[in-house]
Amino acid sequence: MKLSSTQNVFLHEYLRGTGKTLTARQALSKYNIKNLRARISELRQAGLVVVTEKTRDGFNKYSVSQRDIWGKNGKRNSR
Repeated sequence: MKLSSTQNVFLHEYLRGTGKTLTARQALSKYNIKNLRARISELRQAGLVVVTEKTRDGFNKYSVSQRDIWGKNGKRNSR
């Protein structure tokens, strides 16, 4: 898996296996990510399992599974 942009690397570390979610509005206001949908598409192309849910307001929120599409675990165990 290769993530080319700084935003993608940030999203990978922020979302993968953490249980956190992110909406486009949050991504823009907190992290200045202007096109979250494009970044999420790139994460999917890199082999990550991205879950899309709807908020109560009807907006998409995204989370990333700890395992990728090949079943590999993305987080190393810390000692």
